[in-house]
Amino acid sequence: MKTRLMAQPIQTLRPLLVAAALLALGGCASGPDIRADFDPSTNFAQYKTFAFVQPLGTDRDGYQSIVSQRLKAATQREMEARGMRLEADHPHLLVNFNATLTEKMRVSPAPSVMVGVGAGGYYGYRMGMYGAWPLYYDQTTVTPYQEGTLNIDVVDAARKQLVWEGVVTDIVTQEMLDNLQASIDAAVAAAFSKYPVAAPVPAPAAK
Repeated sequence: MKTRLMAQPIQTLRPLLVAAALLALGGCASGPDIRADFDPSTNFAQYKTFAFVQPLGTDRDGYQSIVSQRLKAATQREMEARGMRLEADHPHLLVNFNATLTEKMRVSPAPSVMVGVGAGGYYGYRMGMYGAWPLYYDQTTVTPYQEGTLNIDVVDAARKQLVWEGVVTDIVTQEMLDNLQASIDAAVAAAFSKYPVAAPVPAPAAK
């Protein structure tokens, strides 16, 4: 649902319009925002085994959620592709997840009908030759949307120290929710694209 708001005179609108422009640019960015950080003193090649924290940050009280199960399956594929194996007893690494869904607003400014007598300043043919009068008003469209953030923590089990963190943030659409497994697989793969140990590139098939 879209809500149309009549704003204040344009002199007081400038901070709002700057913020709105930044939000609009962020909302139009293609693909997820992927960030990662790691301990530069860590030799990631030394790790050969991994397991998952119990309970995971994405679990519910007393049981493992479906999201946790799908995150584990996707992460296991990524870790095994990098030469590690799942081992519950005395693993070198522990993996944990956190996922959040945040309600946000996208603000889109647009010129409105003039109020008063004179000429306004948003239209191209005016070429900045003259400005709006004090009673000029702006019209803003506010659209709600959901933003999802997935955190993947990789911990050195012996030292109990975080050594790598991948964060994926994206706008969550109904299509993504309807295809949750594919969405989770894509988010986990995107995070691990920034893991310090790359997965080997498959050799081309023989002709």
